Amino acid sequence: MAGMTISTEGRLRWEHFLAQMVALADDPSPESGLLDRGEAALAALVAVDDWLPDAFAVPDPRRYQQHLLHRDPGGRLSVVSFVWGPGQATPVHDHTVWGLVGVLRGSESSQRYVPDHDGVPRPDGAAQVLLPGDIDRLSPAEGDIHEVTNVDDGVSISIHVYGADIGAVKRHTFDADGGVRTFISGYSESAAPADWTGNRE
Repeated sequence: MAGMTISTEGRLRWEHFLAQMVALADDPSPESGLLDRGEAALAALVAVDDWLPDAFAVPDPRRYQQHLLHRDPGGRLSVVSFVWGPGQATPVHDHTVWGLVGVLRGSESSQRYVPDHDGVPRPDGAAQVLLPGDIDRLSPAEGDIHEVTNVDDGVSISIHVYGADIGAVKRHTFDADGGVRTFISGYSESAAPADWTGNRE
């Protein structure tokens, strides 16, 4: 973990956030309530940029990176750092589980889609530009198909929380001509280190 030393405050902020997310995974409440509480917790985490190690903030010129930060042993929850180089984007895709996205650095465009009468996803309104501290939420019940693009001149980083081990979930990409492909994303590395936030100051 070259470079950034995690502050005591940053480490505690991460640990508090993770405890809140684990509590959500154990909560049988309706999804809308979970998303409300999760959104508030993620907003507090990304409000201050002093906790993410450099190792999970490095872009790749070939494609965006998905760095696993936490994976619940039961597969109920995962937290991922997405790192985008300039202009990098996802295909149009779904999630099949609830999700939250919080921008930590840079800016990202999120274009929502809804299926038409033939099942082909079409843009749903204008793209939303997300800036540091902004939160986006995804739910299969409310519509979870979107396309994300880094619209910043530099690196953009967003923290994603999912109600499953997202790297192992079967999901779908959608072509403009109506083609649908199943994929499993995996992660850019096999697992997060046990103590990835480093030593206390």
